[in-house]
Amino acid sequence: MAKEEQGQKAESLMITRMFNAPRERVWRAWTEPEMIKKWWGPRGYTMPVVNIDLRVGGKIQSCMRSSDGKDIWSIGTIKEIVRPERLVITDSFADAEGYIVPASTYGMPGDWALELLITVKLEEQEGKTKLIFRHDGFPDSMNVDGARKGWGEMFDKLTEYLEKERA
Repeated sequence: MAKEEQGQKAESLMITRMFNAPRERVWRAWTEPEMIKKWWGPRGYTMPVVNIDLRVGGKIQSCMRSSDGKDIWSIGTIKEIVRPERLVITDSFADAEGYIVPASTYGMPGDWALELLITVKLEEQEGKTKLIFRHDGFPDSMNVDGARKGWGEMFDKLTEYLEKERA
């Protein structure tokens, strides 16, 4: 049973970032596979596989690869799209075939729900883009802290990618 079904409250991660790029470009970086491959994953990770069916009910399947060659697969379902300002997707660990697997498959500690939720909001502000990011469903604050570090590194890579593409 998921923590919320057991009466325990799942933890959430909130991050706000400003990107020196127009909202449409940041939106494309979140929704176009070839762009996602350039920045997704913490430092030392690559993104060899990204498949997106960009419609409500569509799937997002991806694979992050660590520097030592370990693959971490994920799968999600798009719940909401408001181009170019809002994207809501489920987030689950998966195997290479796209079947949801427990977080423990990848050595993640804690009592994880099989499905988390990611909400991305993008606000245009004088030619820049404010990202308001929320990732819901973590089992505990230790995992939130780990995710905060990983997402922070990913958003640093996104900043670098957007700057490089602008030049």
